[in-house]
Amino acid sequence: MDNSSNFDSTSSVDQNDHSVSETPEYSPFSRDSFAYCRTNSEVSNLSEAVDDNSYASDRSPSPWMSAKHGAVLSRLGMKQRKHSLDGKSDDLDILESELEMMKERFSKLLLGEDMSGGGKGVCTAVTISNSITNLYATVFGQNLKLEPLKPEKKAMWKREMNCLMSVCDYIVEFAPTAQYLDDGTIVEMMTSRPRSDIYINLPALQKLDTMLIEIFDSFQDTEFWYAEQGSISGNSNRSSRSNAGSFRIIAQRKDEKWWLPVPCVHTGGISDKSRKHLIEKRDCANQIHKAAMAINSSVLAEMDIPETYMANLPKSGRSSLGDPIYRYMHSTDKFSPGNLLDCLKISTEHEALELADRVESSMYTWRRKACLSHSKSSWNKVKAHMADTDQNDKNYVLAERAETLLFFLKQRYPELSQTSLDTCKIQYNQDVGKAILESYSRVLEGLAFNIVAWIEDVLCADKSMRN
Repeated sequence: MDNSSNFDSTSSVDQNDHSVSETPEYSPFSRDSFAYCRTNSEVSNLSEAVDDNSYASDRSPSPWMSAKHGAVLSRLGMKQRKHSLDGKSDDLDILESELEMMKERFSKLLLGEDMSGGGKGVCTAVTISNSITNLYATVFGQNLKLEPLKPEKKAMWKREMNCLMSVCDYIVEFAPTAQYLDDGTIVEMMTSRPRSDIYINLPALQKLDTMLIEIFDSFQDTEFWYAEQGSISGNSNRSSRSNAGSFRIIAQRKDEKWWLPVPCVHTGGISDKSRKHLIEKRDCANQIHKAAMAINSSVLAEMDIPETYMANLPKSGRSSLGDPIYRYMHSTDKFSPGNLLDCLKISTEHEALELADRVESSMYTWRRKACLSHSKSSWNKVKAHMADTDQNDKNYVLAERAETLLFFLKQRYPELSQTSLDTCKIQYNQDVGKAILESYSRVLEGLAFNIVAWIEDVLCADKSMRN
């Protein structure tokens, strides 16, 4: 019995040590996380192949057989220890590779992405913002379907984001707090606490991040599959489920989405349960998109306007907007931005973004004129004089109407890209905390918007097949 138990314990060697699939070439890492590798090394098949009664129930017929079994067990034990050492060596290699990766990231942060070391790199805030954006592109850039993320991708996202977010633990502000001494005396002291914007927004963003990952994980056993553009059959693991009716859906793919895989469903459409699940996840992702967009807008609004943007503002807001829009904004007593947008008949997102840039630049031109007589003042001076400005001033009224028009424009086109001012703010921002909040909310906003669009594509395919 001792030999059999020893054999069972030593035979639980991992014979299914599947190597972790390599990340794509664009990935900044060459290996996966240590935790993921451990989850693949806890399964053993050798112990299942051993019958406990094969050696323990019957007595050995001769000493020679016992010696033979002992030799086999000895060799197996040596092999087991060898595999154990090899497993530890592999784990150490993975840890060393991750350590080298962390050194590389830390060096890039210190150098400001200027690998020559000449001090010409960008500031730390821009470096962290670029790191979050690049990480999002690495993890989610090739994920164009409603399906769970690969374990190595999910581990990469969590590991890297935790590393980048750790900077926020050291961004604090000082606040007065009351301290009670032993004799009952109350002394006011300055203590550090997390900065208010990070304390409020960062946990909210992390919660939205978790909810988006859960949405992806919920699409495991789906009643739809994907086929490449122009292909009748689905992917390899669902090719048997494809049918001739799916080509009708693929042929309806719009040109602006030519790079996306096409969702396919059966002839009768998906079940009511699956349709309800899709609608629930779409509504959830839509709410996440709105929340992330609100956080991103608030963070961008708190960023200082760069001096370069103020210096390049047009001298006249009328010349920037154009005479038709200016006359409507100037001559109307009750300004209606919705009616103005209806009259403009904007057909493309490019036209909407161009109008947003012109309205925004005109708004700050009128605000500067309403506050100061000279036209090359900084935005800080403009903000200092805003409260003392006469609200009946023509420039003040035009600036307020331009701000209202810009707000309605962004509401009507929620997928609108960042304006020139937003891009300029991100480029010249030096606040690390705001850079993290802005980039984090921006990538989550984009991911939530993509999920909503992909679910809409599946629901559209389902409706086409049911009709």
